[in-house]
Amino acid sequence: MASTSTRNKGGKGKTHPEEIKKHSRSARAGLIFPVGRIEKNLRQGHYAQRIGQGAAVYMAAVMEYLTA
Repeated sequence: MASTSTRNKGGKGKTHPEEIKKHSRSARAGLIFPVGRIEKNLRQGHYAQRIGQGAAVYMAAVMEYLTA
């Protein structure tokens, strides 16, 4: 009878945090404008009760397009 410590963990291997790189939402979207700051301004401005996930990214893309 095998003890629980020697059993296979079912694919739960080690994670390597040094390999995980955090990218900003601006970098993921390929934008220069700061998506996080635009989202903060959208939330603090009380423009709507709820702000969607992609709203700040879309707004940053539009602003970047208009200023280019």
